[in-house]
Amino acid sequence: MTGTAAIIPAKDEGDRIGATVAAVLALPGVDLVVVVDDGSDDETGRVAKAAGARVVRHSHNRGKAAAMESGAHAVRLLDLDGEKPRHLLFLDADLGETARTAAPLIEPVAAGEADMTIAVFVTRVKLGGHGFVVRLAREGVERATGWTPAQPLNGQRCLTRAAFEAARPLARGFGVETGLTIDLLRKGFRVREVPVEMAHRATGTDWKAQVHRARQFRDVARALLSRR
Repeated sequence: MTGTAAIIPAKDEGDRIGATVAAVLALPGVDLVVVVDDGSDDETGRVAKAAGARVVRHSHNRGKAAAMESGAHAVRLLDLDGEKPRHLLFLDADLGETARTAAPLIEPVAAGEADMTIAVFVTRVKLGGHGFVVRLAREGVERATGWTPAQPLNGQRCLTRAAFEAARPLARGFGVETGLTIDLLRKGFRVREVPVEMAHRATGTDWKAQVHRARQFRDVARALLSRR
């Protein structure tokens, strides 16, 4: 049976990454956790390694898409001696103990029923991005593919290796989820949304949060424009 590797991009998540890694290592079918320390200034890498993860470090912050690529490359190197490439489970670093509920994302991919699953958070925790960013992504995916996702910016996803390779190169920055969805649907891959009980840190309303949302909007808009 094909195993699953979890890839967790992380930037300054030393306070939560240990709990996230521990929860992911307990998931059925997950036999490898790779944390990509994307230029953290704290102890993210050390804590992740102590919790049982393999750690790949970027010397400076390169963004989420680059971290996902680095993690997938590390898994590929570890897969060279195996019979089948592992499925890839991408999770956020700040999920903490709620990462233990990620199994429903893996199951349809492991059973050959989907090529990519996307989490739909059923808990009432606000996803990153104001409504206008979510709306931009949702309407963009619908225009490009005819499919309307419930949570287009959700980064919790499980893919086959073939699906991941078909989507490369990934859209830059925070446009990666939007680009992944459009590219795979256009190429005929099966995409399914799956309800999960996960939750991560809610995005605030201070100036840093506003800058984050502006970057999200910019990256999603770029991903959509390049796929018109």
